[in-house]
Amino acid sequence: MSTHETRAPLNTRPAPGVTPAATDPGSPGSVEPPRRKANAPRRPGQGRAGKILLGLLAWCVGLLFVSPLLWMLLTSLHAETDASTNPPSYFAPLTLESFVNFFGGGNGANPWPFLINSAVAAIVSTLIVLVLSTMAAYSLAIRRIERWSDVLFFLLSTKMLPMVAGLLPVYLVAKSFGILDTWLLLIIIYSAMNMPIAVWMMRSFLAEVPVEVLEAAELDGARLPRVFVQILLPLTAPGLAATALICFIFSWNELLFATVLTSTAASTAPVFLTSFVTSQGLFVSQVCAASLIISVPVLVAGIAAQDKLVQGLSMGAVK
Repeated sequence: MSTHETRAPLNTRPAPGVTPAATDPGSPGSVEPPRRKANAPRRPGQGRAGKILLGLLAWCVGLLFVSPLLWMLLTSLHAETDASTNPPSYFAPLTLESFVNFFGGGNGANPWPFLINSAVAAIVSTLIVLVLSTMAAYSLAIRRIERWSDVLFFLLSTKMLPMVAGLLPVYLVAKSFGILDTWLLLIIIYSAMNMPIAVWMMRSFLAEVPVEVLEAAELDGARLPRVFVQILLPLTAPGLAATALICFIFSWNELLFATVLTSTAASTAPVFLTSFVTSQGLFVSQVCAASLIISVPVLVAGIAAQDKLVQGLSMGAVK
């Protein structure tokens, strides 16, 4: 008797007349792909009708958010007498009179100094905030300092103070330094106003950067400035774009400090909008035209940074 065990051949075939046992689809030894059960529930929007309904819902929500802009555009293309009627005359003749008045034609004031003041204050303050918030976020997310959570709470607590509460102290300090109605004062105010939210945003973006990449760069002899320029900035470009756009929007739309701390030399575009409210009444068509034109820089910046903005706002959402 042989001591070796008898093994069955690998390619065994069933005997004639014998039906092989059926293999359950989806089992480990099954060749066929698993099939969905007939009574399995579908996910919401999985069917054709669900996709159509979701598409219609998305269009309705989009039109709901765009409808104020469309109403402003239509009103700005009407004469002042037609735009001031109640209810508005939507089928009145169209004219560009309000846009001509905005750019200084007719009896309108010159808006370019106000637009330039807003652009300088918003752009310069945004650049300052990006530089300072990135360095602060680096020390809070990667090279953590002691009691870094207390620093974050302190930055957040500064946003809890109403802006009007700090208006009088800021005015007195600016008056004592002789910087009232200047670009410098607006840049300082806007930088301080946007710094807390920028630090919080940049810290969340820098926390997503793998520490191994930075350690490898340090082992290769790269110093901190080179690590910032060649590694951190490219990896956090979406976050930088999102932070820059939000800071720019907040600075461009700020009205309270610009109204109180400026008079003529450094007045901004939102302050210029208040000039349409006079003792003679509210010029609806001119206000709509001015609001649309003043909103153009923000819309252009949002469209230009659309891809980076979506990536930046979604960074850290999925682990």
